[in-house]
Amino acid sequence: MKFIKFPDELYRDCAQYVPALHSDQVHSLTKCASLEYCKRKMWLVTDGKAIVGRICAMINPRYNERYSTKRVRFGWFDCINNEEVARLLISTAEEWARGEGMTEIHGPLYYNTLGKQGMLVEGYENIPPFNCIYNFRYYNDLMAKLGFEKECDWVQYKMVANHGVPEKARRVAKLVEERYNLHFGSLDELKKDKNLVHKFFRVYSDSFSKTVYNFIPFTDKEIEEEAKLSMRFISDKASCVLFDEHDEIVAFGISFPSISKALQKAKGHLFPFGWYHLLKAMKNYETTDLMINGAVPEWQNKGVSAVYYKEMADKAVRIGNRWAISNPQVESNSAVNIWNSYEHEPFMRRRCYIKKIGD
Repeated sequence: MKFIKFPDELYRDCAQYVPALHSDQVHSLTKCASLEYCKRKMWLVTDGKAIVGRICAMINPRYNERYSTKRVRFGWFDCINNEEVARLLISTAEEWARGEGMTEIHGPLYYNTLGKQGMLVEGYENIPPFNCIYNFRYYNDLMAKLGFEKECDWVQYKMVANHGVPEKARRVAKLVEERYNLHFGSLDELKKDKNLVHKFFRVYSDSFSKTVYNFIPFTDKEIEEEAKLSMRFISDKASCVLFDEHDEIVAFGISFPSISKALQKAKGHLFPFGWYHLLKAMKNYETTDLMINGAVPEWQNKGVSAVYYKEMADKAVRIGNRWAISNPQVESNSAVNIWNSYEHEPFMRRRCYIKKIGD
């Protein structure tokens, strides 16, 4: 709990910081499905009795096998503005990783692609979505002093959500929908069928296996865990799922009401009042977080994105959604160009750092 609560104290006076629920953090660090195949080690640095830094190092063998690397990940990295503290944290993680045969270290990352990743480098004035890291500016200075270099950047945008889509895009969507005999199904109904839920997340995993940077396909247990966590937030109000004429999933767009400010009020606890703030936030669609969207591999590059983007835009108007925050997308992914079709502005940029560990 000292490990989990440290950033709550470090960011006590930061108006943008969004604390995670302590119960969720306990699960991620002790019971999550990824720990069935990942190794992880955690450390705290203390100055007297005061905690001044923390880090978690993770080795994902499925990632290293998939990309032919020997990398250790670091995450849950927080520390005071002190190079000695940061160096002690990183060097301790490196020493452990070298003993495990690793040759590179990169992060901040999670065990897999489902968790928080990327150190904030732009957009410090904004409150992040609940599934994104927030950190002080000096973290990046510490990374540079410790010899890290940029591996990749993820970008996020803030869009005006209630302007609909251009008439041309609406016509294209209708043509594609009619050409392939596509139709929208009900996510509220899908959630009642465990087999369909599992299939949905398997499609989600397959959809991004070749297009998302550093993506690691999910295990069945990871799918089961993610479904249990996220399905409670998903509804037909702000999300959609597209089927073909055989009722096979073609594409999807998933959006949540923003719960960041509710988590700030909860201060890491569901009780006594955290649940109330979260429940209230789940009914407020003024700002939404665009979580995931995509098409199954065989339907990519066929124009189906126009169909579900049009549907999402129409729903945004109906539910009073004014602003939408995109999920982090690697800057080299051409999919980020879709936001040029909307009135948008840069929101956040976050970075994955990397360096060789050496002998």
